[in-house]
Amino acid sequence: MNNDFPFGVHRSLRRAACMIALAAGFGLSTAFAQGAGANADAIPGATARSLIDHARLANPGFAAARAEADAARERVTPAGALPDPRFELELMDATNTMSGRSASLLPGQVGETRYRIVQPLPGWGKRELAVQAAQAQVGQAEAMRDAIWVELAARIEALWLRYYAADRERGLARDALALLQGLEALGLARYELGLLPQQAVLRMQREITAQRLVLVDIEQRRQGLAAGLNGLLGRAHDAPLAAPADPDPLPERLEAAALVEALASANPEVQVAANGIDLARAERERTYQDRLPDFAVGVTNNRPDQGKASWDVMFEVMIPLQQSSRRAREREAEYRVMAAEARREDARARAGAELGSAASMFARGRETLRLLDHTLLPQAQATRDASRAALASGTVDFDSVIEAERQLIDIRTRRLQTELETRLALAEIKKLTGEFK
Repeated sequence: MNNDFPFGVHRSLRRAACMIALAAGFGLSTAFAQGAGANADAIPGATARSLIDHARLANPGFAAARAEADAARERVTPAGALPDPRFELELMDATNTMSGRSASLLPGQVGETRYRIVQPLPGWGKRELAVQAAQAQVGQAEAMRDAIWVELAARIEALWLRYYAADRERGLARDALALLQGLEALGLARYELGLLPQQAVLRMQREITAQRLVLVDIEQRRQGLAAGLNGLLGRAHDAPLAAPADPDPLPERLEAAALVEALASANPEVQVAANGIDLARAERERTYQDRLPDFAVGVTNNRPDQGKASWDVMFEVMIPLQQSSRRAREREAEYRVMAAEARREDARARAGAELGSAASMFARGRETLRLLDHTLLPQAQATRDASRAALASGTVDFDSVIEAERQLIDIRTRRLQTELETRLALAEIKKLTGEFK
């Protein structure tokens, strides 16, 4: 799982420091999201679930997997059916040597015409085993379909979380720009009164320009994320998306035992591997059954040019004499079962390791959020408020205000990044435990 988060609120945003009445920043962004609530039902994007539901119907990759599973299901009935009967026409003495007539290829115009119908009969139990193998193929195709869906849903949720974070980051940057512009106005007023040097005003204007560039970068990244989401939904890259709403609150903790149990019973990759074992075993049984002979029965109607018609009954046995080749196929089938079992154990081990890593990342992120919310954020906000009050009374300079604002924006930025990483870890856990099904 990639935890990189290219936040644009970097050096320029931190230098701008003055930037924030950011307590209002989240409120402003949330209000923006709620303002689009009326369109959320018609335009997907407000929640990850709205996008996932849309993708279930529109994603072409999942549509292909669903069609493959349907195709596999249609192979069950033919697998248990008898082979089609054969019709044979035999012309005896087509040269008419015995009758002295000219040669002919027309029934009734030769020495004798034979009509034969032959019905092949697979050996005892082979049809039933063919049905079991076809059903195992259905199980594997459905498991593959489910695995593809879980992977798709997890990708959508992860991308939506980044889209949500970019939207909130844009709100923070807009608030910072508004604050900079307010400080610029204050600085210009003091400069005109001779209370502030020109260099301070010029610095503030540079910070405003830099902040506008930050907003451009954030908006471009946000549009790129929106295009990625639209691609997964089978929509045009520039199709509109609703403004993201706040996701559900993060759980305080996760139950390790429940996660392990869900991993064992519902992990998509493990399920695919388990169904692969069923298929390999079914094919192995079919291979063993090939030691037994196949049969055929038939009837023949004999119509001589002269004389009475007669009937023959035939019975055939296909003797499995090539035992060396059959033994080789049986050994191949055994190795395929062994390989399938090894793949299942490998899938379990990999899924367990990934779950442990994601759970650890979630726990770490949750604890970091607690520290930020209950300690660092209140402290930084109190310091910022005190510096503003001191600026209004003329007891501190602009640099002190900028430093206080920089500390607050750093902490708010870190909180947003930590929240994103924690939610991405939770999305990974949901994927590993099959919650997206």
